[in-house]
Amino acid sequence: MMTRFRLLGLLLCALIANAVSAQQLTIQITQGVDNPIPIAIVPFGWEGFGELPENITGVVNSDLRNSGEFSPIAEQNMLSTPHAEADVYFRDWRFLGADYLLIGKINRSTDSALVQVQYELFDVRGEKRMIGEVISGTEAQLRDISHQISDVVFEQVTGVRGAFATKILYVTSQRISQTVTNYQLNLADADGGRPQVLLESQEPIMSPTWSPDASQIAYVSFESSRPRIYIQNLSTGAREQLTDFPGINSAPTWSPDGSKMAMVLSKDGNPDIFVMDLRTRELRKITTHFAVDTEPSWMPDSKSILYTSEQGGNNRPQIYQVTLETGWSERVTFEGTYNSKAAMLADGKNMVLIHREDVSDDFHLTIMNLERGSIRILTDTSLDESPTIAPNASMVMYASKSGGRGILNAVSIDGRVKYQLPVTEGDVREPAWSPFLD
Repeated sequence: MMTRFRLLGLLLCALIANAVSAQQLTIQITQGVDNPIPIAIVPFGWEGFGELPENITGVVNSDLRNSGEFSPIAEQNMLSTPHAEADVYFRDWRFLGADYLLIGKINRSTDSALVQVQYELFDVRGEKRMIGEVISGTEAQLRDISHQISDVVFEQVTGVRGAFATKILYVTSQRISQTVTNYQLNLADADGGRPQVLLESQEPIMSPTWSPDASQIAYVSFESSRPRIYIQNLSTGAREQLTDFPGINSAPTWSPDGSKMAMVLSKDGNPDIFVMDLRTRELRKITTHFAVDTEPSWMPDSKSILYTSEQGGNNRPQIYQVTLETGWSERVTFEGTYNSKAAMLADGKNMVLIHREDVSDDFHLTIMNLERGSIRILTDTSLDESPTIAPNASMVMYASKSGGRGILNAVSIDGRVKYQLPVTEGDVREPAWSPFLD
C-alpha cells in the first residue's frame, strides 16, 4: 500500500482559535438520485489504546449518503466485519446487494502521537480490490482523513473528484434586541462540521470569497459604519483593509490566477466594476456605464468578467461580459425579466445564475449553456441568491428562505440531488465554497 497525506490546508482549522460559538449547519437531504449506489462501509477496526475522538466510519458514511449518490448498507445487516482483504467473502456482500465494499483499520504505536488509517475499497461484483492506502495523521486530523477517504471512494466509483475535504464560508445573523443584530463570518467543513467564527460584528458582513489557493479570504465588513473590503490570512488570522473609498466598496472576487481582484466601487459616483492588481494595488476601472454595474465574476481564463447590470433599461438586470484587454461589453442573457449573480463553471461553457422568468415568478437558481443559450431551472425554492460552485463542479450551494428564515441549500448540476443546511437559530446566507485544499 502506498502512503499519502494529502491534507494541505488543515491549518485552516487548527490555527484559527476563536472562543466565540459558531452556528452549526446540519445537512438534511431533500432529494437524491433514483437508484443510489449500494455500498457497504464496515466499521473500521481500532488497534490502539483508549478511544478515538472521531468515528471515521460514521463520517465517511454520512459523506457518501449526503452526496445523494450512495446508499450505505446498515451495519446491523452485515454478515461479517472484515478489516483486511483476506477476511473478505464477496458472496456475503453480493447477498446484501452491495456493489462496493469499504474496509479499514486504525492503529497507533505507544511511542507515537500519530495514528495510521489503512483502508481498502473493493468492487464486489468484479471481486477485485480497487484501491488501498495508508494515511498518517494526528487524532485531531481524523475528520480530515475521513473526508479524504470519502473523496477517494467517490472518485473511484463515479469518476468525479470528491469535494468532501473542502471548506465553506457563510454569514449568520441573529437578532439580539430590537436594535441590535449579531453577525458572524463562519468557516466550516463542506458538510457544516467544525464551524469556527472568523469575525463577529454588530454591523453587516457580506460577500465572503476565497483566494484560488485557499490561503486567504476576502469579505466586506461594515464594522466602521461604512463598507470596506478586507483580506484575511486563514493560517495566521491577520487581516488587511484593502479598500476605504467613499461610497460602495463591495463584491470582491479573486481572479483564477490569484493576481488580481475584481470589485464594485462607487468612488467616481456610479457603481462600476474595478480590477485591482494585488501586487501593486493599482486600480483599473473596467466599466463606465451610467447604469449600476455589480456582482463581478471571472471567466476561467482570467481574460474577461461577467457582471450584472441594468444598462438594458426597464429596471431589468441582465448578465454582461466585459473583455479586460479591450473594455468591450456584450450582453449574455436575454431570457426572463431578471438575471443576476452569474458564476461560471470551469468548462467555460456553462454558468449558474439567479433567474426570474416573469415579474410574478420567484427567483430560482438556473444553469445556462452559453454556446446554445439554453437555460434550465435547478430549484423549486424561492428567493434564491448567492450561488457558489463546488470545486468539482458537481454541486451548487446557495441561499434561500424557508419558514421566514434564511437557510442554505445545495443542488447538483443536473438537479437530481438536493439538500438543506439550516442553522439552529437565526439566519444564514452568503455561502462561499472553497477550492480544493491540496
